[in-house]
Amino acid sequence: MANCEGKMDLTRREVLALAGGLAGAQVVPGPVWAGEPGRVLTAAPAEVQLAPGDFPKTRVWSYGGQVPGPVLRQRQGEMFEARLVNGLEQETTVHWHGVRLPNEMDGVPGMTQAAVRRGESFDYRFALRDAGTFWYHPHANSLEQISRGLAGVLVVDEAEPPEVDAEEILVLDDWRLTEDAQLHPEFGNRHDMSHAGRLGNYITVNGAGELRRSYPKGARLRVRLVNAATARVFRLVFQGMNASVVALDAMPLEAPERIEQVEIGPAQRVDLIVDITAETGEEAIIGSVERDGTYATVSMSVDGAEQAVREAPQALPPNDLPVLEAEGARQVPLVMEGGAMRGLPERVIWQGSKMEARALYEAGQFWAFNGQAGMDGEPLIQAALGETVRVPMENRTAFSHSMHLHGQHFREVLPEGRVGPWRDTLVIHPNETREIAFVAENPGDWMFHCHMAAHQMSGMMNWIRIT
Repeated sequence: MANCEGKMDLTRREVLALAGGLAGAQVVPGPVWAGEPGRVLTAAPAEVQLAPGDFPKTRVWSYGGQVPGPVLRQRQGEMFEARLVNGLEQETTVHWHGVRLPNEMDGVPGMTQAAVRRGESFDYRFALRDAGTFWYHPHANSLEQISRGLAGVLVVDEAEPPEVDAEEILVLDDWRLTEDAQLHPEFGNRHDMSHAGRLGNYITVNGAGELRRSYPKGARLRVRLVNAATARVFRLVFQGMNASVVALDAMPLEAPERIEQVEIGPAQRVDLIVDITAETGEEAIIGSVERDGTYATVSMSVDGAEQAVREAPQALPPNDLPVLEAEGARQVPLVMEGGAMRGLPERVIWQGSKMEARALYEAGQFWAFNGQAGMDGEPLIQAALGETVRVPMENRTAFSHSMHLHGQHFREVLPEGRVGPWRDTLVIHPNETREIAFVAENPGDWMFHCHMAAHQMSGMMNWIRIT
């Protein structure tokens, strides 16, 4: 991969050839917990083998001593319980990303709960309304804590899951590593904050530079993709397999959509049904498209008894989502400004005062929503319970932003008034305007922010209030 940070490039993968083979160590998935009583997530320092084996272990922060953290798994409709124990030197919380839960369980310090101090704990408890792929991460000092490794997956199974031969949970991430395979210690530098964010120089899947698997031709897999990176938008391509999207951000599509490639921004999830089509002796590959080539992230050697060809995948059972009528709904525009190459408007409100751009830059604030940096003051949206609200989002900046709404899902309003699939996070590229609509179904104060953590912490966060 291209190296623009003056550090050694640790990626040791070949550019994909049409039938090229790739070497790498097989990685065993982390443990899966299924509704165990007394479940505890301990956030604490750990050492893990991120880089290849001839490099030293990397000092990280982790849940349960592993990166990514343990896969938490239960069935739809069950009560979820977990205790966070803070073994860090910093305060922390857990945000259960994409889960429709009570406001006091949302994990936002100073808004929904007090931050958990070192040596203290907090108990999370909520009903699992929806089936799907979710993830968990801190919402305190998010840029540093997520970049150091604090992230994991929460899977909520349907009452009747689809028939597949196997399941792969693939957590995509990137890391900014030094020559001795340690995390670069500078978090929140001005360049990252005002540009694309903390982009890493080493990409992993489930904590490994390349994941290796073996399946027979014709095998059908359920693949759960999760982007846990704080800045990188992954573009994935599929070789030697037929891939169909069945859910986005945990919410099933009305009908599966066959794809050749997929974009997945920070915090987004994509569920696929994949049929292996490569011949025995070849490889099926999921590749990540980067500026200098396409790299294998998952390599599946094809061997064993060939499976019979199956019918096209069926839609997953829908979650119980509200009826959304976008036509005639109130609009609340959101304008994104700031960052390198475009800059902030002349005066921006921050901490209750209008400030000039230079003073904001010195304070580490580089971005604004509707002329306001950060989330002090009035909410961006005040909505009545049950009201439908439309939010056209105009990106006037030179960078992409992965916009996430807490507490409820939304649908994109498309041309001719059509609506797209349900999501909780939407990537908006430079100069784009994309409109979403949501039903204010969950009372409370909820964050609405860019999930590029450097952008969030330097101005791109606000909130909505539902009463």
